[in-house]
Amino acid sequence: MNDPLIDAATLVRQNARATFSKFKVGAAVQDDTGRIHTGCNVENATYGLTVCAERVAVFKAISEGARSFARVAVVADTESLTPPCGACRQILWEFCGDVEIVLANLAGKTETLRLGTLFPRAFDASFL
Repeated sequence: MNDPLIDAATLVRQNARATFSKFKVGAAVQDDTGRIHTGCNVENATYGLTVCAERVAVFKAISEGARSFARVAVVADTESLTPPCGACRQILWEFCGDVEIVLANLAGKTETLRLGTLFPRAFDASFL
């Protein structure tokens, strides 16, 4: 795809554990040093404890010391590009701010937008 961030998200998507939904998603976050951190969705029988790819990627990045982020890529095998769910948008907002979001599918279709466009009037620590 010629974008290392999309390539990383596409590759890690193969590791998804989507036993029940069969909906595999890969995500990658690029920190301010250029390092790429990846995540895939991990499902379980209770569904409520399933973790999305975007949250896995952000939490891995945080655990590895990253604190500032430039871009996020989300890759799924869908015709319509798949944006982050509401829970992921909240986590992305709190840890990444109004970051650039790249949506992509396996056919090479992409769209780039700011998180603020996907998540207007977000709740964060400024309200506390």
